[in-house]
Amino acid sequence: MQRAQSILSDEALLRDLQQLVLQAGQAIMEVYSGADFGIEQKQDDSPVTKADLAAHHVLVAGLATLTPDIAIVSEEDAKSLQVPAKHHCYWLIDPLDGTKEFINRNGQFTVNLALIENHRPSFGLVSTPVDQTLYWGGREFGCWRALDGQVSTLQTQPRAKPVRVVASKSHLNEATNAFISSLGETEIVQAGSSLKFLRIAEGQADIYPRLAPTCEWDTAAAQAILEGAGGSVTQVSGEPLAYGKADILNPHFIAYGQQ
Repeated sequence: MQRAQSILSDEALLRDLQQLVLQAGQAIMEVYSGADFGIEQKQDDSPVTKADLAAHHVLVAGLATLTPDIAIVSEEDAKSLQVPAKHHCYWLIDPLDGTKEFINRNGQFTVNLALIENHRPSFGLVSTPVDQTLYWGGREFGCWRALDGQVSTLQTQPRAKPVRVVASKSHLNEATNAFISSLGETEIVQAGSSLKFLRIAEGQADIYPRLAPTCEWDTAAAQAILEGAGGSVTQVSGEPLAYGKADILNPHFIAYGQQ
């Protein structure tokens, strides 16, 4: 994870990356404040808006300037899916994670930027455009949040009773309900997009079972941040999530705070 280390030790570069993610959020909010989202359907029937594309262009242009030697994979560039086959280190971005939340105007959407090294997310940045909160961190480095001008270190907390389970109403399928039932007494914490991981990193939740489809760009940045806060993300089998696969879909996984 040498590249993540070099980024975190370069204060100017880290600051520029943070500003870039916030700028992508500002581009999203310019669309959010208007009446026309320019909603279209992609080939997989998922929605895409003018905000997704605006944030994509901000991030790609900025990264090309700041780190021209690091390749880029973006949800909004199908051709970029060829990058992992040739690069062991690359940026993985989801310009607008939670497009449906964006369309529904519930504020539960994020900008995700992750550095992938040797099939693992070594470093991630996530911003929440509505309030411009910024999170960053990685498994070997720690985890931080900038909120209202104050920077604080984040750390997962010991599992509570009842167990605080992060879940989305739209993904409470039979398998997820069965898993939650196996935990005993629980309390549901509602969150959208990659905010589910961040609630655990903040100590506001304990576990996030995802027994429904996600893509690598949905999880990478927030996984790195959660791991920096002392949490973990594994497949249901206990194996780590792998990135840069031929299939961009993730297997089912569970994110934990302190176990």
